[in-house]
Amino acid sequence: MEYVVIDPEAVSDPTLRADLLDTWIAATDAGGSVGFTAPAPVQLVAEALDSALERVAGGQDLLGVLHNGERYVGMGLLVSTGGQLSTHWRTVLRVMVHPKYQGGGAGRLLMEGLRKSAEQLGLEHLMLTVRDGNSLEKFYGKLGYRVVGAHPRAVRVGPDDYRDEIMLVTDLRSRAT
Repeated sequence: MEYVVIDPEAVSDPTLRADLLDTWIAATDAGGSVGFTAPAPVQLVAEALDSALERVAGGQDLLGVLHNGERYVGMGLLVSTGGQLSTHWRTVLRVMVHPKYQGGGAGRLLMEGLRKSAEQLGLEHLMLTVRDGNSLEKFYGKLGYRVVGAHPRAVRVGPDDYRDEIMLVTDLRSRAT
């Protein structure tokens, strides 16, 4: 498995889009916290993916992917706020690995790749949020992220099912992993 940064000019590759859409749908249907709830609303996921790819093509965001030699099986974005006062950090967004390839260190490889990409961009820190209830804070904690806050009931996954959104940050100038 290999981490690759997608060149902005390569985001129009239909194979890339098809593999990432398949990964996003599979991750959602497996219960992943990637913006939607199961069953994955395919059209909405496709629209979100296309929007993300447009931002990458425009040079606003960075797309890191995992390739297993045959297909793309994971993705994560380094998203810019676009603000002049926040050019020193990015939000890590839409981190996912196809469920068929989880459990063997793929998520760690993806996150380490995104961290290296951020360091190469000269960034000072990264921020991400997770949906409470999935123990993801432990996974990200092992990668040097620390919880800095929570937004109670920020995520509604069902009519009476609210979850907190947990914010985590890592300092790229330190190697606390």
